Amino acid sequence: IPLAGGDLVGSAPDVTLGHVADLLSGLLPAGDPAHGYAERLRGPGLGPAKLRGYLSGSIDAVLRVPDPAGGHRYLVVDYKTNRLGDVQQPSVAGDYAPAALAAAMVHSDYVLQALLYSVVLHRFLRWRLPDYQADRHLGGVLYLFLRGMCGPATPLFDGHPAGVFSWYPPAELIIAVSDLLDGRRTPA
Repeated sequence: IPLAGGDLVGSAPDVTLGHVADLLSGLLPAGDPAHGYAERLRGPGLGPAKLRGYLSGSIDAVLRVPDPAGGHRYLVVDYKTNRLGDVQQPSVAGDYAPAALAAAMVHSDYVLQALLYSVVLHRFLRWRLPDYQADRHLGGVLYLFLRGMCGPATPLFDGHPAGVFSWYPPAELIIAVSDLLDGRRTPA
């Protein structure tokens, strides 16, 4: 994925991770599990980092699932093997409860990865689906922390299975980040 002009040095806009942070804090509701991540992106180590050139990476899977309203939704899926919890103790499913997964997503910058993978999926679907509508077709992201998933006996924490971080970034955010990286949206 080209970032802010790809290899265009002279005419590329100056887009930074701080600009992505502005979009996150402006477009994510307060209760969103990734809302606080904007502050990490604004930090001195990340905030001024320019997004220029090309980003390479691999989405582990894209799932096409039926939408109850008709048609299909598409989900980004990424597998993680991170060891969470106290490394001096045996690993248990409780180490992969929602709060621990949210902390791991922030700590390892997986929120940014998930957002960029969602932008990639958005661009692909925009190109491939004739009736594409981001708010209808994008189904969010699932980050599967395999060490916390215990098969059919996986415990639930507030209705969420251990080891499964699910996030539904608003379509408006994904489109805004895509436009920012494309140079179609001026950084604030």
